[in-house]
This record gives sequence, structure tokens and C-alpha cells, in this order.
Amino acid sequence: MTPSRITLGRRALIAGAAMAAAPARAQWAPPRQVRLVVPFTPGGGADTTARLLAPTFGSVLGQPAVVENRPGGGGTIGAQEAARAAPDGTTLLVDAANQAVAPFIFRNLAFDYATAFTPISRVTVYPLILVVKADSRLASLEALLARARAEPGRLSYSSSGNAISNHIATALLASRAKVELTHAPYRGGGPALQAVLAGDVDFGFATVASAAALVQQGQLRALAVSTAARVATLPDVPTVAELGFPGYDQAEWNGVYGPAGLPAEAVARIHAACRAALADAGVQQRLATLGAIGLGTDPAHFAAFLKAERAAMEVLVRDARITAD
Repeated sequence: MTPSRITLGRRALIAGAAMAAAPARAQWAPPRQVRLVVPFTPGGGADTTARLLAPTFGSVLGQPAVVENRPGGGGTIGAQEAARAAPDGTTLLVDAANQAVAPFIFRNLAFDYATAFTPISRVTVYPLILVVKADSRLASLEALLARARAEPGRLSYSSSGNAISNHIATALLASRAKVELTHAPYRGGGPALQAVLAGDVDFGFATVASAAALVQQGQLRALAVSTAARVATLPDVPTVAELGFPGYDQAEWNGVYGPAGLPAEAVARIHAACRAALADAGVQQRLATLGAIGLGTDPAHFAAFLKAERAAMEVLVRDARITAD
């Protein structure tokens, strides 16, 4: 994990801007309607990303694209559905950061995340912000960690569930800071954030879209941003990396995958559709509203990112004893 991950993605997006403006060289087209399988319920980051992509996918690929939610099993049910599909470009997976975590917390899966998919593009990143209740005595990340060191296990934090991005972000921070914290998993981001507001937990990481307004209204205090760069919505909030943890860069991210064996010409055309969607003014405005970053990294960069991320997550899951339950 290095602070260059999102930066590299942005450079890749700029370097390949021509691909979004011009048709892919290979005149490949899917033979019928395209399914964008989302392995989670509607409303989350992966679902939002898929629905932002779908209209442009239809126009660029010459076939309508529909979003199909297949939740369950911590994202593995929908992923398995996409892994078993024919590699003809009519079934794609829009998955979240659990792609890098799931292989190490779910046993006896009927497919291998590392070999079952063709990476096409890491499309979006949703930065997280570490928040406390506005009247909390934990006025800074330094103060929070000092308290954690003084009273191991006393501080509690909420998450959207075991092994979800905000759980992983906190586990990584605890590992880097060498502190012991108590995890309180909730069923979704809304209840997790409400727990911070109610004082049921001491802090939590939350998406910019869900927490920024509450920070601006004075109900929450933002202590740090999880990504390598600060977020435009809260420009005065420093990053975790700036606060003594260089290289810390952890967030919710979403990517597009095809089944293993997807032809190169299909990969190129679908990647061009991703880039075209991110170039759309309406999509850019929606991402800005959500505090999200559009990347559109090319397949090679995305594959390299996945390999590095899985290696890092394997170590974190083992050392932090992260489980699916």
C-alpha cells in the first residue's frame, strides 16, 4: 500500500483519455444485453458505480446494460454468478474492495477470486473519513491513538460489517499504530454512523457522502481522511498518512471484471466504455457530490493493483484476525 495508488490511477486516466473519446480499435460488440452483476444490495458504492456506468455502456457497446443485484455471502454469491458466466461480455461483475479480502475470509468457495475473473478497470474510489461525535474529547487522531495506547481495548469503533471497507481501514490503522481497539460491526453504513452520533461507539470511518454534511453541520468532527490525498469536500481535514502513517491509503473502491477468458478485444471495448462513462459531465457531477474519485485504470494497472492489494490484505486479515462472522 503506497500513497501512489490513486495518483497512478489518475495518471492512467489522463494518459488514456483518447480511448474514452474514440471507439476501441476492435469492433467487438456483445451479442445481447449486458448484465452488470452487483454482489450487494442496492444503494452501496458498487451499486451506485454500476448505475452510473450502465447508460454509457449501452451506447458504447451497442447493447442495453442492466444492473442486477445478487447480494449474499459477503459478496461471494454474485461474484460466483459472474465467474460462471460465459466469457462473451454479456455478464460483467461490478465489485467492491472485498475482491481483495474475500479470498482470505471465506473458505471452500466454488471459485478462485485470483483466477476466475478478467480485470478490466478500477473505476471509482470512495474515500473514508474518520469521525467522532462533535463533543468527543478525542479532538485529533493523535489524541485518539494516545488514549488507545493508554487503555488497550477500551476505545470502540463501528463498521458496516465484518471485513467491509471501513472495518479494514480501521484494522489497518490499528496495525500501523500498534493499538488494540474494540470492533462493533453493524448492518450497513447508516446504523454504523448513527452509533457514532449516539455515542454508542467512540469513532468510525464513514464515506464522505454519508458523513461530510454532518461534519459541516457540527454534529460530527472529522479527524482524518483514509486516502492518500485530501478530499475536496473537507479540504482542511488531513490524511492519515499526513498524521504520521506514510503510505496509509485505504478506501472503498469498485472495479469492473469479466469472467476468465474474456477476449482481449472485448476487454478493450468494455474498458473504453468505462472511460467514456467517467468522461460524462453528469457522472462527474454525481461523483463529486458523493466525494468519490473516478479512475478508469487500464486492465494492466488494475491487475497489478489487485495482485498487490491481495498480498497486503492476506497479511492484514491474518495479523488482525479478521473473519467473516
